[in-house]
Amino acid sequence: MATIADKAVLVTGGNRGIGQALVEEALRRGARRVYLGTRTPVDHPDGRVTPVALDVTDRGQIQLAVDAVESLDILINNAGIALYDDLSDRHVLERHLAVNLFGPYDVTRAFLPLLTRSGGVIVNNLSVNAFAPFPVIPAYSISKAALFNLTQSLRALLAEQGVRVHAVLTGPVDTDMSRDADIPKSAPESVARGILDGVEREEEDIFPDPMAATMAESWRGGAAKALERQYAEIARMAVADQGPGVGRDPS
Repeated sequence: MATIADKAVLVTGGNRGIGQALVEEALRRGARRVYLGTRTPVDHPDGRVTPVALDVTDRGQIQLAVDAVESLDILINNAGIALYDDLSDRHVLERHLAVNLFGPYDVTRAFLPLLTRSGGVIVNNLSVNAFAPFPVIPAYSISKAALFNLTQSLRALLAEQGVRVHAVLTGPVDTDMSRDADIPKSAPESVARGILDGVEREEEDIFPDPMAATMAESWRGGAAKALERQYAEIARMAVADQGPGVGRDPS
């Protein structure tokens, strides 16, 4: 099992909802340093917390955040948006992709050298909507499905560099994002515990709440997961045959 204790953790969108709960849970588990990434830095009473200005859609700000982080063991890509739409406006879809897909992509690429150095962990906060779209937020669902595929791809490509990649598949959570949805929701604190439990158990795909947990067994034993493993093995064999560097950014 892995452990959060004595680790340096970065949480994007760490000022509210699941992100805020993850910051507090990491501290409770003994994290050495928690970088709290938000668009506008916020104060925190715990001396182990370092606020970092981090708009995941701003590459310049991402690089400044990298420069501010001395070392990193766990990157949690949590920042995201969910807007009600009906797919009639392309700009709404583009905004979701900018934040929920390209944001984690750019943040991950920027912090990858630090994570490679530490043999670290990437945690991408997704949603069960990655499996099936919730009709009132289709753009959000599309962006999460794309991020799930990105997560699976990074998992295979970064294995040779010793970096683990987790997908978090959450059900409805009681946050500002879902405040208007009249459905049963899990508390952010319990979801944060489930996420970090999954990281410590080294679960590739984490189902951190009761609703999501009903899908865990069928997903892990299903054809789609089996295909992911087969493709990952093909990638591993390609690296073994062709040598280190396969699948890496040539720069």
